[in-house]
Amino acid sequence: MLGYVTSDERGAVDRLLTEAARVLSEQGWPLAGVVQENFEDASGGPCDMVLHVLATDRAIRISQNLGAMAQGCRLDPVGLEQAAGLVEGVLNGADGVRPRLLIINKFGKQEIEGRGFRPLIGRALSEDIPVLTAVNALNMRSFQDFAAGMGRPIEPSLGEILDWAKATSPA
Repeated sequence: MLGYVTSDERGAVDRLLTEAARVLSEQGWPLAGVVQENFEDASGGPCDMVLHVLATDRAIRISQNLGAMAQGCRLDPVGLEQAAGLVEGVLNGADGVRPRLLIINKFGKQEIEGRGFRPLIGRALSEDIPVLTAVNALNMRSFQDFAAGMGRPIEPSLGEILDWAKATSPA
């Protein structure tokens, strides 16, 4: 019940997970989690990253402007943890509805280190709520260690994601 997609195309998985969340939501699925939207910088610099918290109207910026010469990670861990707290509220049934699926935009460095959405992924799985995420090649080994054989690759197509969700999610 832990599905993941990968793609080498910049932003492709973000758009794909956003579209999957939109379609499932339109079909009446109660969802928890986040999808990422990237806003390109007109100057050609790194994009701004925003997480949209599913089942809420909240959007949280998770990128920091470190300046033109910065080389470090632009992730704003405070923004990420704020988004995780909002997702936890949805998982707690703040709206009185149990989610059928948890969508997490990415299993990244924060999750590898035990932070970010990692605790919520574990919780959802322990509560039989399927989890859909994305993993890049650099984080795949750590993800596989975390998944302990439970992770199932899904072809990066809307149809494959929707088929996987319908096959794994309780009605």
